Amino acid sequence: MNFTVTHDKNYTIITSQIDKLNASNAPDLKSEILKQNRDNINNLVIDLANTSYCDSSGLSAILSANRLCKDSSGKFVLCGLQPNVKKMIEIAQLNRVLNIVDNVDAAIKEF
Repeated sequence: MNFTVTHDKNYTIITSQIDKLNASNAPDLKSEILKQNRDNINNLVIDLANTSYCDSSGLSAILSANRLCKDSSGKFVLCGLQPNVKKMIEIAQLNRVLNIVDNVDAAIKEF
């Protein structure tokens, strides 16, 4: 399984279990995000602590999560960024748009 999902009454955490978030598996993440949205989950955390690489398709999935949460009056938090992933997000200037924290514990405090 590429992603694990943990539900709480106030939020849901999607944890990446893959080293590289790219075109071969980003659609799986996007699909999981859409499933959560259809299930009326509007507070979402994506934990990328296990992911050391992310390409543009991975960023697209992350942006989809951010948009879906905002559109449903929820909150999106991204956490656990490895240096290469963080750098990619900064190059794309998405750090200005996304709510990014260090780890899952910090993400939970956002709710």
